[in-house]
Amino acid sequence: MNGLKRFTAGLALLLPLPLLAADALTGAVQKQETNYQAIIMFLVFVAFTLGITWWASKRTRSRSDYYTAGGNITGLQNGLAIAGDFMSAASFLGISALVYTSGYDGLIYSLGFLVGWPIILFLIAERLRNLGRYTFADVASYRLQQKPIRTLSACGSLVVVALYLIAQMVGAGKLIQLLFGLDYHIAVVLVGILMVLYVLFGGMLATTWVQIIKAVLLLFGASFMAIMVMKSVGFSFNTLFTEAMAVHPKGQAIMRPGGLVHDPISALSLGLGLMFGTAGLPHILMRFFTVSDAREARKSVFWATGFMGYFYILTFIIGFGAILLVGANPMFKDATGALIGGNNMAAVHLANAVGGSTFLGFISAVAFATILAVVAGLTLAGASAVSHDLYASVLRKGQANEREELRVSKITVLVLGVVAIALGILFEKQNIAFMVGLAFSIAASCNFPIILLSMYWSKLTTRGAMIGGWLGLLTAVILMILGPTVWVQVLGHASPVFPYEYPALFSMLAAFIGTWLFSITDHSPQGAQERQLFRAQFVRSQTGLGIDQGKAH
Repeated sequence: MNGLKRFTAGLALLLPLPLLAADALTGAVQKQETNYQAIIMFLVFVAFTLGITWWASKRTRSRSDYYTAGGNITGLQNGLAIAGDFMSAASFLGISALVYTSGYDGLIYSLGFLVGWPIILFLIAERLRNLGRYTFADVASYRLQQKPIRTLSACGSLVVVALYLIAQMVGAGKLIQLLFGLDYHIAVVLVGILMVLYVLFGGMLATTWVQIIKAVLLLFGASFMAIMVMKSVGFSFNTLFTEAMAVHPKGQAIMRPGGLVHDPISALSLGLGLMFGTAGLPHILMRFFTVSDAREARKSVFWATGFMGYFYILTFIIGFGAILLVGANPMFKDATGALIGGNNMAAVHLANAVGGSTFLGFISAVAFATILAVVAGLTLAGASAVSHDLYASVLRKGQANEREELRVSKITVLVLGVVAIALGILFEKQNIAFMVGLAFSIAASCNFPIILLSMYWSKLTTRGAMIGGWLGLLTAVILMILGPTVWVQVLGHASPVFPYEYPALFSMLAAFIGTWLFSITDHSPQGAQERQLFRAQFVRSQTGLGIDQGKAH
């Protein structure tokens, strides 16, 4: 594998999604016996979380309760929930697999991914909480025209949610097909039904607590695995690395960073998409409205950063532990000497090696729980974009009452559930990695520029935001289609029109330049009024007085 492929493959594994290779998983399904411990533990988890949903439904009475848990989530709880969105099955399995195959390079990837996002979230978290109410479109539309801005924001959110859901549903089906021995279609339908139940009845309160429970279980499981790995080497990192080098096919090379970046443009584009796309993901941004004030929003980022940093350190230990305890053990290999289930299963096999079939069942159930928690958050984000931004603010022009808006939101949840199941089945055989890259690119090119500039740039106008936002959205989609993944691998053309895998570098430039150019050249009375409103917005962003929804264009 050349440098660029290793770089992009490695970073793709860090995406908070189940990007498990379909071919590798499918090839292992027939070799894996049904894991009854995993099924039992999964059923216990489902029963417990459904109980939480019933509890949350009794406390979800208003629109605020449904969208934001009434703003009563603490900074610690919200930090766990945010971290839970990133500590996913792919984060757990993917980083471990990268360390298992490449050694030290895996640490570079995990720390590189971790460092970027807190900077962006610290930049927007406080103002987002002070200015918004339910969705990030509340912030962007405060001093701009409601209808076009909310329409753009909702469209960007729904595209990101749809692409994310496809990856989640396909990943869920393949993961459960391997770990539990269930049929792929049954697994997809099961995830869809549970997702709808969590969101339909429990709203944000149930979704948050499901995410918190999943995060705690995953942290516990990863901690146990790391401790058992260190115990096997006498709690000596020197012994761990020395013995890993002795058994790994690459030998001492696993302790040296490789020449991974042969194409800096693709590397930069992917890195920008991951970093800035995180700050434009609707289900992440919604979490800052679940806390009581900006102080708790800052605490959320602090706690999330701590939990994620600890988790990624654990995955590094787990990866080296897999080299030592799994890679050198023939019971985890097939007849050809390859790891059963592919390299993505290194952490799962390590769970078996250090804790037996019972702990393997626990880790398998937690891996599935990670997917359930993330799809619930995605569904709620999509439902709020339709009901709050499109229906209540655009179609009804702010005249919809709470009951109408909640009814539309719950209908949307049901529709999204059916759509998610259908897309999961439709894309079963497809490569889903490019959808994830596209989702991050769109979030970075459409959502993030509008949020950032509406908070910090006094000269932003509706005309500039609309042209820049749509330019970023369409550029990201078109360049991804014309790129190597879709144009060559999916559509079968000989060579790509656009030579790079990820479009974020170019689509973000298009969005920011378009927004800047068409804002500074907007000399209309409407533009002048919108610039004057920046002062009032700035004051509110600092004081936390909140949005005056009565101000609507």
